[in-house]
Amino acid sequence: MAESLPEHDRILQEIESTDTACVGPTLRSVYDDQPNAHQRFMEKLDACIRNHDREIEKMCNFHHQGFVDAITELLKVRADAEKLKVQVTDTNRRLQDAGKEVIAQTEEIIRCRVQQRNITTVVEKLQLCLPVLEMYSKLKEQMKVKRYYSALKTMEQLENLYLPRVSQYRFCQIMIENLPKLREEIKEISMSDLKDFLESIRKHSDRIGETAMKQAQQQKTFSTTLQKHHNVNYGRNMHLGRSRILESRNEMTLKRTFEEDDEHDEEVLTAQDLVDFSPVYRCLHIYSVLGDGEIFENYYRKQRRKQARLVLQPQSSMHETVEGYRRYFSQIVGFFVVEDHILHVTQGLVTRTYTDELWNMALSKIIAVLRTHSSYCNDPDLVLELKNLIVVFADTLQGYGFPVNRLFDLLFEIRDQYNETLLKKWSGLFRDIFEADNYSPIPVANEEEYKIVISKFPFQDSELDKQCFPKKLPMSQSVPQIYIQVKEFIYASLKFSESLHRSSTEIDDMLRKSTNLLLTRTLSSCLQNLIKKPHIGLTELVQIIINTTHLELACKYLEDFISNITNISQVTVHTARLYGLSTFKDARHAAEGEIYTKLNQKIDEFIQIADYDWTMSESDGRASGYLMDLINFLRSTFQVFTHLPGKVAQTACMSACQHLSTSLMQMLLDTELKQISMGAIQQFNLDVIQCELFASSEPVPGFQGDTLQLAFIDLRQLLDLFMVWDWSTYLADYGQATSKYLRVNPSTALTLLEKMRDSSKKNNIFAQFRKNDRDKQKLIETVVKQLRSLVNGMSQHT
Repeated sequence: MAESLPEHDRILQEIESTDTACVGPTLRSVYDDQPNAHQRFMEKLDACIRNHDREIEKMCNFHHQGFVDAITELLKVRADAEKLKVQVTDTNRRLQDAGKEVIAQTEEIIRCRVQQRNITTVVEKLQLCLPVLEMYSKLKEQMKVKRYYSALKTMEQLENLYLPRVSQYRFCQIMIENLPKLREEIKEISMSDLKDFLESIRKHSDRIGETAMKQAQQQKTFSTTLQKHHNVNYGRNMHLGRSRILESRNEMTLKRTFEEDDEHDEEVLTAQDLVDFSPVYRCLHIYSVLGDGEIFENYYRKQRRKQARLVLQPQSSMHETVEGYRRYFSQIVGFFVVEDHILHVTQGLVTRTYTDELWNMALSKIIAVLRTHSSYCNDPDLVLELKNLIVVFADTLQGYGFPVNRLFDLLFEIRDQYNETLLKKWSGLFRDIFEADNYSPIPVANEEEYKIVISKFPFQDSELDKQCFPKKLPMSQSVPQIYIQVKEFIYASLKFSESLHRSSTEIDDMLRKSTNLLLTRTLSSCLQNLIKKPHIGLTELVQIIINTTHLELACKYLEDFISNITNISQVTVHTARLYGLSTFKDARHAAEGEIYTKLNQKIDEFIQIADYDWTMSESDGRASGYLMDLINFLRSTFQVFTHLPGKVAQTACMSACQHLSTSLMQMLLDTELKQISMGAIQQFNLDVIQCELFASSEPVPGFQGDTLQLAFIDLRQLLDLFMVWDWSTYLADYGQATSKYLRVNPSTALTLLEKMRDSSKKNNIFAQFRKNDRDKQKLIETVVKQLRSLVNGMSQHT
């Protein structure tokens, strides 16, 4: 009990000294102690409360008098306070009434000051914003009038200079957001303009190229005409009549050229006059400002390459007309003229390397296209016009700095094709001339006609000049016509050689080579075909030989003609010669061979109408009719040969006689002929005698002795052997050089003898009853055996 009391005092001290919020744990300890501790604590608490009440009472008693005194004093002051309150209220009322106007004026002043300050602030801000708005308005105006490059510059100023000053305003943020959109819009618009430009130059390329080629051609024509005008010796060595015409044409052309140049001086158009290049410049500047210059360059080059491929793609029918080629070249020239203009007026958009690469690609394609399409051209005039177009095309592009050597190399290929087309054309001309010729000497009635002929063909004959008119020139009408056409061919070849930037020596060489082709291939082929034609008879063949002789003599004049055109002397080391000599010699040889062939064919025709009665008992006493007709034909034919060279006529006569002899021999030895009577042999002998008489009559002069008669020696010895029946001599002298029947072959004699034996057996049924016939038959049998032994011996020896 005594122990719990101090504990309660401690708890009470804690309660008095501790914040009421923390009394909980202290009070809990009261209930955690011994039983009835709570009662004892409450008692202790009541005692503590009473002690405190007594202390409070003591304190109040101690201060009570002072309190009373203070209250008394306060009551005294109360009346004065009321008075003072009334005075203060009155003073305040009067002060408020007096200050209302001042307050109102003060508030007005304050409001004005605020407005003034706001206005000043607004002015300052507007001074910052107005340039921005003005620049933006300027940007809109530039966009409206399509001044996109200036608009980009304005955007750049806005972004870098103006907008950062007023970036806190909302409208500035809107502007900042719109600027990229405007840039993209400008890029799209400029790209659209560029596409329109590309489409425009694609459409105008042919006009640009046509203008450029026309100007280059005019300049070249003027220079060439001026040079020819001042070159006094130009063309004077040509044919007199043609040179006068050329001289007058040159003067007229020069005058006309001067007049045309004066007229067109003010009309010279350039690519820039025909096409507006501003979209390219604008787009290039825009993309450069936007930092996308490389993208623009790549796009432009890519699109131009595509256009180049389209331009280089020809129409399938281009080769049919010169207009197709002209349009093709104009488009290409226009394309590269535009590229050259872009190269020189821009920096970096098109480089020389790029244009060279593009040109090399295009040049390869152009050459391939021209090779293909020119191969379809069969008209030499069209090929010549194509050549002129290629020259103008090359000269035009060369003037813009593009290498064109490969084009001139191509022209040499086309030149060969041009020569081929010329050869085909002249082949037709030659055929027409040969078809129209009457193959008879040219008659001239008077001096005027004679001069007309020799003005066309260089003919000289002192013997003919001595004759009186009318007279005949040895050649036919085709000779001067052929000569004129050869000269025209040379002129046509010369036309292609002009403007090829080649020396006179090279041109001379080209002319001679092409003329050689004309003579050795075309004219030679026409002559060979003419000679082989069925309707060409012996008279025509004789005239052809005479014609080729005169054409051969005229070859030296053709060489002089070429030398005069090219001003190259024939003594030059590298000068080619004309091969016409061999051409006409070959033609003559072919004609001579054809004469021999036709003579033989005519002889065969006469032989085919021969109608021998091989079983006749005796001859008619005169030669066969067919043979006399044949001999008369040969006589008249050989009279025509008087204009031929002697050897030709002699060879033809010898060939005809030999062929006649061979044909007669074959007639005797024909396997279908089974029997021959002695009467038939006698008739055949009469015919051979006529042949020998014909040979001895010297139908063609120049034979020595009996040379022509030797053609019938085989027949003569064979017939003599049977007519004389001299078998003993033949068999005894066989193999000896002095034999009378040296040219009689045992096999030939055997064949003919067997046919006579069979005829004797058939016709003499009762020959066995006549002693002479029996003896003759035995003799034949004996001779046959001996001949067979000779034939067998010859075969074994062989």
